[in-house]
Amino acid sequence: MSQERQLVVAWPDPAPAAEKVRSMSGVDYLTAMMKGELPAAPIAHLLGLRLDVVESGRVVVAGTPGEQHQNPIGTVHGGYLSTMLDSAVGCAVHTSLEAGVGYSTVSLQVSFVRGPRAGVELFAEGRVVYLGKRHATADGTLRDAEGTLYAHATTTCLILR
Repeated sequence: MSQERQLVVAWPDPAPAAEKVRSMSGVDYLTAMMKGELPAAPIAHLLGLRLDVVESGRVVVAGTPGEQHQNPIGTVHGGYLSTMLDSAVGCAVHTSLEAGVGYSTVSLQVSFVRGPRAGVELFAEGRVVYLGKRHATADGTLRDAEGTLYAHATTTCLILR
């Protein structure tokens, strides 16, 4: 019989950071989050994700999946990889928005190239391709530190004014 494992997740109250987002540009908000001046989103605590790079039109989200993120065949579940990519491409769009303007993912297309194993640090890079008044598009890649490609994605986001 295998040993049962546990995972305990704690996160700060997200309400104060959510209030700040209305008064800060996207790039300033995410930069403050990356620097620890604002808490990361609860999903980041749950999945062990962090912002590594925040620039206007570009974001890199990093994470190291654990065995709790494995699928039945022993590789990292596609949902974890998709969440990393959705975070990177969505946050890339967010960096291009002024204070008081939000966004929502309308579509996300992910193509998986290979399945990473737990314990491999991954980097999802998102880049804005188009920013309009009503929608934006972005693309992204998911790689390890050696540059091996695991997945790539495109998104369309609705701009919420």
